[in-house]
Amino acid sequence: MEFSTDDYRYMSRALHLAERGRYTTHPNPNVGCVLVKDSAVVGEGWHEVAGGPHAEIMALRMAGAKAAGATAYVTLEPCCHHGRTPPCTDALLNAGVNKVIAAMEDPNHQVAGKGLEQLRMAGVQVASGLMSIEAEKLNLGYLKRRRTGRPFVRLKLAMSLDGRTAMASGESKWITTDAARQDVQRLRAESSAILTGVGTVLADDPAMTVRLDGMTRQPLRVVLDTNLSLPETARMLREPGETLLLTCSDDDTTKQRLQQAGATIQSLPFCGKSVDLDSVLDVLGDLQINDLLVETGATLSGAFVAAGLVDEFVIYMAPILMGDAARGLFRLPGLEAMADKLQLEIMDVRAVGKDWRITAKLAG
Repeated sequence: MEFSTDDYRYMSRALHLAERGRYTTHPNPNVGCVLVKDSAVVGEGWHEVAGGPHAEIMALRMAGAKAAGATAYVTLEPCCHHGRTPPCTDALLNAGVNKVIAAMEDPNHQVAGKGLEQLRMAGVQVASGLMSIEAEKLNLGYLKRRRTGRPFVRLKLAMSLDGRTAMASGESKWITTDAARQDVQRLRAESSAILTGVGTVLADDPAMTVRLDGMTRQPLRVVLDTNLSLPETARMLREPGETLLLTCSDDDTTKQRLQQAGATIQSLPFCGKSVDLDSVLDVLGDLQINDLLVETGATLSGAFVAAGLVDEFVIYMAPILMGDAARGLFRLPGLEAMADKLQLEIMDVRAVGKDWRITAKLAG
């Protein structure tokens, strides 16, 4: 189907609406919907919070009786199953909508084309694929989890212009400016979970929380703690939200002590000398984690990179020099010749205050 200029305009509006749910819809996708009748918008809405009405329902409520005969522009295929809310396909049919244009199909096995087919079988005109690339970007984590069972892994790093993350003593506060650190807070707010290693916790005692005005949801804090070394006095155990320790330890006494201090503990199914990162991602996928933000030191960051598990790098670069004795960005043993190098594809570079934010992915 060929789409018109107006089709693009209305879908652009639906995509803009969908972005408004980026902090609140976990584990659901961000979705927007616009209802158009006689070249006028009669209803619009977005999925505001998990468990609440979907975007289509919000738009239908706004349109009321005007929804009859309207075209619905929706950024993701309408659901056709009962979850925490009834099917959106039923609501669209009951309202008398006669055309539905979806940006993309929903890979959720409970939908996966079935929603559009149900509408088509009921006599509704159906089309999909309009601005699908933009729609994909709205839900990278949700779509990856639905397709692979694992979250989208975003590795956040901060470095000097000469690629250093801390002085030789370990001192690292602060490499970047307030503007960059505030930008990180937004990254955290968009994430389902934030992951670090126990070494970082022992060294820095981080809170690993979102500190944004009006933000009530805290991402799950995940600590990879092979031997349950986390102290029960760790700051994060006193913060709002949940702290999950993924471990290889079978020390029941220590488990009980940390659980009493506020931690949730889960043993990994596969362990060697340290936690198995593939198992970590499988466990987090089972917990419906869509977007995983990794904030950790050079060793664990390097392990994620070496295993090919990083979907996106977000690197904040400060215009400072820290010298060759300072600590590097990654620990990546085995890169000994230029043929061993890892090539990155830069997707975006922009100024954040006095610093620069580089967004990249592994090439190929």
